[in-house]
Amino acid sequence: MTSKRISRRSFLKAGMGAAGTVALAASPVSATRKQHNEDLCTLIDIQKCVACEACVDACRDVNDVKFPEPEGPMPNMFPRKKVRVEDWSPEEKRDVTDRLTPYNWLFIQHAEGTYNGKSFELAIPRRCMHCLNPPCVNLCPFGAAHTLSNGIVRIHQDLCMGGAKCRAVCPWHIPQRQSGVGLHLDILPQYAGNGVMFKCDRCYDRVAEGELPACIEVCPEGVQEIGPRKEMVEKARRLATQINGFVYGADDNGGTNTIYVSPVPFGVLNEAIVIGPGNPHLKRTADSMADPNRMLAALAIAPVAGVIGALGRLRKLSRQGEGN
Repeated sequence: MTSKRISRRSFLKAGMGAAGTVALAASPVSATRKQHNEDLCTLIDIQKCVACEACVDACRDVNDVKFPEPEGPMPNMFPRKKVRVEDWSPEEKRDVTDRLTPYNWLFIQHAEGTYNGKSFELAIPRRCMHCLNPPCVNLCPFGAAHTLSNGIVRIHQDLCMGGAKCRAVCPWHIPQRQSGVGLHLDILPQYAGNGVMFKCDRCYDRVAEGELPACIEVCPEGVQEIGPRKEMVEKARRLATQINGFVYGADDNGGTNTIYVSPVPFGVLNEAIVIGPGNPHLKRTADSMADPNRMLAALAIAPVAGVIGALGRLRKLSRQGEGN
């Protein structure tokens, strides 16, 4: 499969300096890493971000073929008070870029304030953290979320029932739901789930072909770079030392494959950003899977999720066969 190319619009928005800056910041990547210390990890130096949103446009351009396309009226869910329809498909909602949605997997969070007597204004690219031990993968009852061998965490759209368990257990509540699509419509549309969950998949298809994620390739300021996790964490810590700054993501939730470096403490940034649906926090986060109850739940879910996942894959193969 040939991955989708970034549109001319994204490159124009990024500016003429994009290609040269990114060439220095990162090189094509391999999708064959298998150990956690060899997971592909992104380092995000937020002091470089100018909030041009070229990364946001590039993400949407490249991944629009993966976006949900509901057909017909939304099913009336039962019970209505508990299961809400979440429909982001109308054009005015699809165009939202100031938060995470099923059609916007990356956005720029803004933080303004004062630290050590000096004012600051920082822009922070936000998306899925791609955790080392992701609760969305461990606790999905349908086996729809999984971690690739290079550390990228995906939600398989053909298996997801839209129950939003992944969003509930994610420390940052990253995944977003689109109702009116997915496997549940073919099974029990009013009772079994409520759509499909969507989030950044870090352009796994581009990475598999040795290309960069779109957001990294198009950035004119070299805000992000990608490489083996051990190298990126070491580089983040060196950079933080050089600027007397701070690191986020290296240990949060037991460690993630998204590492931020900031000249301002993340606790201060957390007080300065908007937090709410689609707007994740920047609080220090303990390892959510260290909770014994969650570990037991993961053990109980695993065999059931495996069976459901296998049935879902068989169903997909069957439908593909019918289409030939």
